[in-house]
Amino acid sequence: MNLARVVGRIVATQKDSGLTGSKLLLLQPLDSNLAPRGSTLLAADAVGAGAGETVIYVRGREASHAFLPAGVPVDAGIVGIVDEVYLDPDSGRGARLP
Repeated sequence: MNLARVVGRIVATQKDSGLTGSKLLLLQPLDSNLAPRGSTLLAADAVGAGAGETVIYVRGREASHAFLPAGVPVDAGIVGIVDEVYLDPDSGRGARLP
């Protein structure tokens, strides 16, 4: 599982029929300090996330499991909305959602 921030929404009028009714969101992956890392990616939303929220996402075959029994053809899926983040203060890292 990975952390990301929702930075946009994708609208596609032409798509695989398995994606009908699925919200597609643009994600900015985050590092352990909740700072942006890497390139943005597209993910199907299984939990009702919105703009600016921090989310948990999975990639690969497991991404479609959140949509079972529907056969959704995705390789990235949002499976959780993060309420709070706590890091071990002894680790030298620290981040907390606003």
